[in-house]
Amino acid sequence: MKVLVVGANGQIGKHLVTIMQNKDNLEAKAMIRKQEQAAVFEELNAETAVVDLEQDIDTIAKAAEGTDAVVFTAGSGPHTGKDKTIMVDLDGAVKTIEAAKAAGVKRFIMISSFDTRREAIQAAPSSFAPYVAAKHYADEWLKRTDLDYTIIHPGALTNEEGTGKVKAATEVERGEVPRQDIASVIAASLENDSTIGKEFQVVGGTTPINEAIRAL
Repeated sequence: MKVLVVGANGQIGKHLVTIMQNKDNLEAKAMIRKQEQAAVFEELNAETAVVDLEQDIDTIAKAAEGTDAVVFTAGSGPHTGKDKTIMVDLDGAVKTIEAAKAAGVKRFIMISSFDTRREAIQAAPSSFAPYVAAKHYADEWLKRTDLDYTIIHPGALTNEEGTGKVKAATEVERGEVPRQDIASVIAASLENDSTIGKEFQVVGGTTPINEAIRAL
């Protein structure tokens, strides 16, 4: 399975490309924003596509051509304004969904926020609410397509080394989870068609990742 990783230069994206390039059944195509970001992926023998999420749908669709799945791991980051939250986390996500459809790619995995229900928007601090709202509407857009989607809602992300074990369910208590483990959850979701049409929350836990994903 060849997978377009959107936001490959992000921390989860880098872990994911590394994991996939070490598997026999998964192959990454890294979508990056700048050519100078390509070197790390070339060392992993991963194909790259230089595309900015603020470009048009056709440009993103061209990057998705010839792939079997798209994973959206991109994000505007905590140090940008509300304008970038809208342009990347909402519009960029929706354009990527539409690009997958245009390219004939059915499988789509979205990395969302831990809780994107309407209640979560209202409960979020004012500085964080625009991000939750952007993720809410991007998730809703995806769910209303005919794509074979999976939506992953990670807990508070850390840079700790992955443990290979998580707790995953439709709803779990808030907690932390290493980015490396979320990358492994994405790979396991790509390998398990039982995750199609599902969304779930993930935090650190005691269940091996493959087992946790199969049990969803």
